Amino acid sequence: MAKVTVRYWAAAKAAAGTAEEPYEAVTLADALDAARERHPGELTRVLRRCSFLVDGDPVGTRAHETVRLADGGTVEVLPPFAGG
Repeated sequence: MAKVTVRYWAAAKAAAGTAEEPYEAVTLADALDAARERHPGELTRVLRRCSFLVDGDPVGTRAHETVRLADGGTVEVLPPFAGG
């Protein structure tokens, strides 16, 4: 299992009640499942609308189960942003 840091932004940060936290996970799907388990409720709803960066690379439409995480890596949780 990889030890990663999950960083929450905007509405995800508010829903999680923290800016970042560590997880142990093999894939992005595993990390997100752990986050949902740790923060049931609003974060689960927010995550449905988010996009994700893994070590700076956009996940895009790739299945989260196929996105492997590297030890020491970072997952950025990005809710939709308004404005410009």
